[in-house]
Amino acid sequence: MSTAAIIVIVIAILIVLALVLVALPRMRARKRERELENRRGEVASAHRDQAETRATRAQEAEQIAARERAEAELHESRAKLHERGLADDELDDDRSRLGVGDEGDAGARRDAPPAR
Repeated sequence: MSTAAIIVIVIAILIVLALVLVALPRMRARKRERELENRRGEVASAHRDQAETRATRAQEAEQIAARERAEAELHESRAKLHERGLADDELDDDRSRLGVGDEGDAGARRDAPPAR
């Protein structure tokens, strides 16, 4: 083999090694970037799932609170009717439904306005 052929082979090997040494860090960087992007997507997806779950729970809590508010307003309006004496025909039903017992009955009758 001639000296020129050996020099060409050595130069070719050096060029290939240089390309590999330059290309490997870039390929590793791209791989790390892809992995990082995948992890970002997974974490973002998990956060979105959590947000959706909590939003659903908040909506349910708001509905329960609205229902409770409506029931409280109903009881308040019925209390005002009873205070004014406009719902005397429903006293017994309301007492049994609300669980008002006979224990405080004597005091309640003393404080109640006279029957009409």
